[in-house]
Amino acid sequence: MIADRALDTLEYDKIRNEVAKFAASAIGKKHVNELKPTTEPAEVNRLLEEMDEGAQVLRIRGNVPLGGLFDVRPHARRAQIGGTLSPAELMETAAVIRASRILRQFFEAIDEDGDIEIPLFLEKKESLPILTGLEHEINGCIDDNGGVMDSASSELRQIRSQKRMQESRVRERLESLIRGKNAKMLSDSIITIRNDRFVIPVKQEYRGSFGGIVHDQSSSGQTLFIEPDAVVQANNEVSRLKMREKEEIDRILQQLSGLVQEVAHELFTTVDILGGIDLVFAKAKYGAANKCSKPEMNTEGYINLKKARHPLIPTDEVVANDIEFGREYTAVVITGPNTGGKTVTLKTVGLCTLMAQSGIPVPALDGSELAVFDQVFADIGDEQSIEQSLSTFSSHMVNIVDILKKFDENSLVIFDELGAGTDPQEGAALAISLLDEVYGRGARVMATTHYPELKAYGFDREGVINASVEFDVETLSPTYRLLMGVPGRSNAFEISKRLGLPDHIIDQAKSITGTDRREVDGMIASLEKSRRDAERDAEQSKTLLEEAEGLRSDLAAELEAYEARKQELEDKAKEKARKLVEDARREAESVISELRDLRMNHAANVKEHELIDARKRLDSAAPENRVLKKAKKDKQDVELKPNDEVKVLSYGQKGTLLEKMSDNEWLVQIGILKMRLPESDLSYIKPEKQKEPAAMTTIRNRDSYVKMELDLRGERYEDAISRVEKYIDDALLSNYHQVSIIHGKGTGALREGVQKYLKKHPRVKNYRYGEAGEGGSGVTVAELK
Repeated sequence: MIADRALDTLEYDKIRNEVAKFAASAIGKKHVNELKPTTEPAEVNRLLEEMDEGAQVLRIRGNVPLGGLFDVRPHARRAQIGGTLSPAELMETAAVIRASRILRQFFEAIDEDGDIEIPLFLEKKESLPILTGLEHEINGCIDDNGGVMDSASSELRQIRSQKRMQESRVRERLESLIRGKNAKMLSDSIITIRNDRFVIPVKQEYRGSFGGIVHDQSSSGQTLFIEPDAVVQANNEVSRLKMREKEEIDRILQQLSGLVQEVAHELFTTVDILGGIDLVFAKAKYGAANKCSKPEMNTEGYINLKKARHPLIPTDEVVANDIEFGREYTAVVITGPNTGGKTVTLKTVGLCTLMAQSGIPVPALDGSELAVFDQVFADIGDEQSIEQSLSTFSSHMVNIVDILKKFDENSLVIFDELGAGTDPQEGAALAISLLDEVYGRGARVMATTHYPELKAYGFDREGVINASVEFDVETLSPTYRLLMGVPGRSNAFEISKRLGLPDHIIDQAKSITGTDRREVDGMIASLEKSRRDAERDAEQSKTLLEEAEGLRSDLAAELEAYEARKQELEDKAKEKARKLVEDARREAESVISELRDLRMNHAANVKEHELIDARKRLDSAAPENRVLKKAKKDKQDVELKPNDEVKVLSYGQKGTLLEKMSDNEWLVQIGILKMRLPESDLSYIKPEKQKEPAAMTTIRNRDSYVKMELDLRGERYEDAISRVEKYIDDALLSNYHQVSIIHGKGTGALREGVQKYLKKHPRVKNYRYGEAGEGGSGVTVAELK
C-alpha cells in the first residue's frame, strides 16, 4: 500500500476529485473517493484492462445505462434487524434491482453483437445477483409517487373502497347543511377538513345553530370550524377506516421489508458491483475528456512517458515532455534555476505512477510505459512546521530520514530541491551523499536541485543522467521543456544583460567566476544548441519521410489500379474468345443435327461416316481447335523481329511486335492494349504485297489489316494531315470504333492540327487525350461513329 503522505504530497486527492465528476451516482463517487493505488502487478493490469473495456464501450455505444443507482445498503441493514422500510426506501431498492437488470442486459447485448470484447465486464455481470422477483413485488405494491397501491392487497382495496363510500356520505350530509337558509350562517359555503375530520366554516354568532364539535377557528375568531352533530358518527366511521387502512399499509410494508431482509446480502453485493462499474466508467470518461491513454505496465522499474502532461494543469497551458529512465539510467538529476518547471516534472512522474496503479489512464500518448512500485516516496515543497518549531531544512530532513528507513529497490523516490535550506556547500555535499545512498540501493530516483556542484554528478556515476528545463534568454522566461541529458546552467549574466546591466559590470562578474564554472556553462550551452539542431533536423527528416511515404502509397495505389484494369481487360478478352468458341461449337452441332434430320426424314444418301467426317471438319474449323492446332507448332517458320505483324493464337487477334522481353516472350500491341505474351502463342503474318492502283476507286476487302494507331512523329504538318485523312477513311472501312493518333508533345502544332481536323470530320464522334497508360497528351484517341 502506498503511504498516505506521498498521496497528499503529490495531490492525489485532486485527481480523485476530477475523476469523481464523471461518476453517475453517489455510490460511484464514494468508490472514487475510496480509490487508492494498488501494488500488485496483476491487479494493476486488471484495473487498467477494465478501464480500457469501459473506454471501448463508450467509444462504440456512446453511453451506458447507469441511472437509478442508490446506496440502499443502510435500508438492507435496517431490514436485517427487523425494521420496516418506508415506501421511498422500498422504491430505491427496486430501482437498484432494475438498474442491475438493465445493465446486465446491456452487457449481454454487447456480447451478442461481438463488436467489442468485454470479458471483465461479463465477469461482473455474472456476479450480479438476480433479484427480479423482489423488484416485481415492490413495484406491484408501491406506485411511482411512493404511495401504497390499492392492488397491494385485497384487504386494502376493500378498506379504501369502504372509506371512499363513507366519505361520500359525510360530504352529502354536509352539502345539505350548507345549502338553503343555512348559507347565511356560514362564512363560506364550502366543506373543509380539520384534525382529519370534515367540518364547515360557521360564523361566530351562529355557533349554537348546528351543535357538534368545534375543531378550529380563524385568526380573527369570527369563523369557527364545526363538525355538526349530524356527521359526527359518520366521521367516526371514516376515522376508523383510516386506522384500518394505516394498519394494512404497515402490514404490507413490513411484509416487503421482510423480503428485503431475505436478500440483504445480495443487495450489498449488487450495490458494490454497480458502484465498481460506475467507477470504471468514470475513469474511462475522465481519460476521454483529458486525452489520456492506457499505459503498459512492467515490474522492472522502467518509466517511458511520451508527451506526458501534468494532469492538474489545463491542457491549453501545460507543456508536454518525454520522460524516460529506469533501465540504462535509474536516477535523474534535474538542475537549473527556480520557476523553470522542475517540480512540475517531478509531480508529473509521481502522479502518473499513482494514477496507473489505480487503473486511471495517464495524460500521455499511446505507447507510454510505467512501472508498478511497492512504494512511492515524495519530498516536495515547503515543509516548514511552525507547530514543531522546525525550519524548512529540518522539516525536509525529518521526511528524508523517514524515507531512508522505508524505501527499497522497488521504490520510486522523488526529491525536490534536495539539500535546500542550509549552507550551499554543505547542502550540495549532503545532496550528493543522499543521492548516492538511494541510487546505490537500487531505487528509481528523480531529484531537482539548483546546486551547480550536482551538474557533474551525472557524469561521474554510471546509471545517473542529468536533465534540465529549457530557458529562453530572448523572452527571459522558461519554456518548461525538459531536456534529458543536458544539465541546467545559470542564465544570470544573459538575463542581466538583456535587462540593461552595463557590460563592464557583467565582465567583472565573469572574471570573478571560476574558469571551471565558465567552461561548464559553455559546455552546457553547446549541448543545448546541439540538441536544438538535432531536434530541428529530426523534425525535417520526419516531414520528408512522411512525404515520401505519401508518394509511395499513391504510386502503389496507381500500380494496383493499373494491374486490376489490365487483368480486367485480359479476362474480358478471354471471355470473348471463349464465347466465340462456344458459338462455333453450337453452330457445328446445329449443322450435324440438320444433316442427320435430312437423312432420317428424306432418306437421302447420307452415310453415318460422312456425318462423322463432316463433324470433324466443323470441329477443326472452330476457333479453339485452330488455336490448339497452331499452338502445337514447335517453332516459328521465320524468326520474329520488332514491327512484325503476328496473330495471337489464344485470342484470335492480330497484333504488332514491339519489343522482345526475354528469350521466349514478346511485348505485343493488340489494338490499344500492350501485352506480354509467350512466343509460342504468336503466329507470323506475312505482309501483303502492294497492289497496283486501279483506275477506279480501290475497295478495301474484309481481310485487309489496318493498325489501330497512326504514328505521325517526325512528319511534316501537311503530310501528317494528309495521312490522318487517309487513315480515318481506312479505319472506318475496317469498322473500327476507336483509333489512336500518335503526334507527340513537341510544340503542340501537330496536335492542334490533328484535333482541328478530327473536330470537323463528320464521322468522328468524340476525341480525347490518351490516359497515363496510353501515352498521355502525346496521343489523341478518336471515337468513330
